[in-house]
Amino acid sequence: MAPNFKVYTFEEVSKHNDKNDCWIIVHGKVYDITSFLDDHPGGVEPLLMATEKDASNDFEDIGHSDSAIEDMQNYYVGDIDTNTITAKVENSASPTIQGVVSSTSNESSGSVLKILQYLLPLLILGFAYAMQYYGKSSKQSES
Repeated sequence: MAPNFKVYTFEEVSKHNDKNDCWIIVHGKVYDITSFLDDHPGGVEPLLMATEKDASNDFEDIGHSDSAIEDMQNYYVGDIDTNTITAKVENSASPTIQGVVSSTSNESSGSVLKILQYLLPLLILGFAYAMQYYGKSSKQSES
């Protein structure tokens, strides 16, 4: 007979938010990852930062392996009551928007760097060509 798992409220899950008692929410499921913290390849901090919120996007952004996804089942303790999470998600919308804005500015500075990577060698080549041309011109005028 399969074990009966509990449905937790967001408030219940958010109380488990430190190194000695760490629960996260990923895709509507609750995981007690306390025993996994020291084994996590990315360290303890990313997991602790994933507490007290729905960490589904964070989890997907990292791109976990299939074996990591399978191993999560070892830490499954129940499901989240999605009706209790909506108010918290709405309150955290502004940091998400801020993250998008800073991400956009990072992308624009990345574009500038890419342009400079192509432009700088061309400028150096043009400068070398100009110096060679100028050197030939001054030798001919001295003769």
